[in-house]
Amino acid sequence: MAIDLDAIRKKLNQLSGASSKRNVLWRPEVDTETTVRLLSFKDNDGQPFKELWFYYNIGNNRGLLAPFQFGKPDPFQELITKLRDDGAAGDKAAYEMAKKLYPKMRCYAPVIVRGEEGEGVKLWSFGKQVYQMLLNIMLDEDYGDITDPSSGRDIKVRAYKKPGTAWTLTDVTARPKVTPLSEDSGQAKQWLDNMPDPNDLYDLQSYEQLEKIINDWLNGDESSSDEGSTRGFSSSNSSSVSDGGGSKMESKLKELNDAFSGLEL
Repeated sequence: MAIDLDAIRKKLNQLSGASSKRNVLWRPEVDTETTVRLLSFKDNDGQPFKELWFYYNIGNNRGLLAPFQFGKPDPFQELITKLRDDGAAGDKAAYEMAKKLYPKMRCYAPVIVRGEEGEGVKLWSFGKQVYQMLLNIMLDEDYGDITDPSSGRDIKVRAYKKPGTAWTLTDVTARPKVTPLSEDSGQAKQWLDNMPDPNDLYDLQSYEQLEKIINDWLNGDESSSDEGSTRGFSSSNSSSVSDGGGSKMESKLKELNDAFSGLEL
C-alpha cells in the first residue's frame, strides 16, 4: 500500500496542535471591521462552503454533532419525534420543546484574514443569515464568484451588537475591486492545497453517549459524563418532563431560550 502523504500531514498537524480549534477557527471581533478573502472547498458537490448540524446547549454541552446528517441513528431525533407526537395530541409544551431541540446549521468557509496572512487558512463559522448574504453576493452578476483565486474579491466583515440585545449580528460587504488571492502564486497554491476541514474539528459521539446526555439533561443531572445509559427515554423521560403541571418542561424551555439568545447570527 502506498503511503498517503496528505494523511501523514493531517496526523502531524493533529500531534503538533496545528489543527486545534483555537488555531484554526476565526471569529470576527465585535465592533471591528475586518477584511477577509473567502476560499472554496474542493470536491464539495459544487458548493463553496460546508454545512454541519448541531444540537446546542443541552446540559453542559455547547454543541453536539447530529448523527442523522451522516446517516446514523440519532437519539435526539427520536426524542423530537416523540415530543412532536405529544404535541399533535394536544401537549403544547412538548411541541414547543421539540422545536427548540431541532438541530441548528453552522456554515464553514475557509478564509485568509487580511493582515494575518502568515497564519494561513482559517475556518470562519457563521449562521444562516450570513450564509444567505454571501450566497446572494455570489449570485449577483456584478460580483460573481468572490472566492475565485485570481478574479475574486475580498469582503468586509463587521460584527456588532444592538443595544439591549445579547446576540451578535454580522454584516458582509464585497469590495468592488477585483484582486488576486495573493500576488505570490506559490503562496496562493499553498493556501488552496492546505485548507482545514471542519469535519476534523468535532467528534461524533456514539448513540449511547448522546442518549445518556439527553437522559441526564431531562432528569436535571448534567454533571455526569460517564458512558452507559438506560434506553427508553422517549417513552419515560420525555413524559416525566411535562409532569407536575408542565413546570419542568417550562424550565427546560426557558433554559433553551436563554442559551440560544447568545448565538451569533
